[in-house]
Amino acid sequence: MAKPFFRADQVGSLLRPPELIAARAQFQKGQISTAALRQQEDAAIADVAREQSEIGFDVVVDGEFRRENWWIDFVQGLQGVEIREGNAAQAFVAPRSATTASNQEHDEDHGHNHNHGHDQGWKYVPKNVVTTGRLGASKAITAPDFSYLQSVTTGTAKVTLPSPTRLHFHGGRAAVSSTVYPDIEEFFADVVKVYRAEIAALEAAGCRYIQIDDPLMTYFISERMRAEVVAAGDNADQRLQRYVKLTNDCIAMRGSDTAIGIHVCRGNSKSGWIAEGGYERNADAVLGGLKVDHFLLEYDDERSGDFAPLRHVPRGVKVVLGLVTTKFGQLENTKDLVRRIDDASQIIPLENLAISPQCGFASTVEGNIITHGDQWRKLERVVEVARQVWA
Repeated sequence: MAKPFFRADQVGSLLRPPELIAARAQFQKGQISTAALRQQEDAAIADVAREQSEIGFDVVVDGEFRRENWWIDFVQGLQGVEIREGNAAQAFVAPRSATTASNQEHDEDHGHNHNHGHDQGWKYVPKNVVTTGRLGASKAITAPDFSYLQSVTTGTAKVTLPSPTRLHFHGGRAAVSSTVYPDIEEFFADVVKVYRAEIAALEAAGCRYIQIDDPLMTYFISERMRAEVVAAGDNADQRLQRYVKLTNDCIAMRGSDTAIGIHVCRGNSKSGWIAEGGYERNADAVLGGLKVDHFLLEYDDERSGDFAPLRHVPRGVKVVLGLVTTKFGQLENTKDLVRRIDDASQIIPLENLAISPQCGFASTVEGNIITHGDQWRKLERVVEVARQVWA
């Protein structure tokens, strides 16, 4: 049985409808129950699943509508961890302004029509994970969400999981209790157990397309973020290699008909990002080392670099080109997108390529600086180009 692979793909998060944002705010104030919030989420997910199918997507996501952001909800479902405030050195880079940004073309945490600008005072600092007890999970975290999504679509439902590296990067050894884990390898072994169990639960529920979101592997192209690793007492290149092994171990027991795609971006929150530069610096370790079925890569602007690093992708591994930006509303030109796919096909055979947005539209609840209308026009453009190129 062929593993799922789609010429028109998408990364996962979508702009939350205003009524869902309002319901979440009410829930946080204690004004509505968990069941009432779930009912609102169910309705919004059913609607957005239908909309995706109507514009031509064969792969359908729930928009991460049940999540505060792309990773926190999953991590909070684990035993033995605490979520704490981050530090300013981890802040995202903001666009010059909402006005300028909207006429151009991702933050660590993977748009909604906001009119607020991003002046020099804007800063987004992602929270950090600290392991204080034995890592584990008492039940599957994402399988119920998958089951609901699959029940409201005839398409292939995709689930996104935050990368296991999220549990370690900020703080390294210091972020993991040395009392609970005197040997850090015991910690990594428990991370692997958690992810293998979650993947097995998803497969048991019928899921055959799982995406792992990992902006942290691009942090190693950034001198600013590499300095954080060094300050924690590690060699940056060695830690990256350990992360590749960790990820490979987490996905090693997947079924033969389960596709694992990994999304490697440079951060995405409120149209900001955290790392800049091409994939070349890490391409041998990441693109050449991860044993995934396909990559979903960020290629929406000059900040992403050129296609040359794709030469490190092993033969037969597929690549989804994230050519359509989710950061700003300007719609990409069809001919330009087709030309860029042709450029990439000089390195990766065309039959092993696909197209998608470069990241999600709302890695955090607030979303990027983009309207709902712009979001759907961009998704329609992805489908349009896929049909034109791979007719």
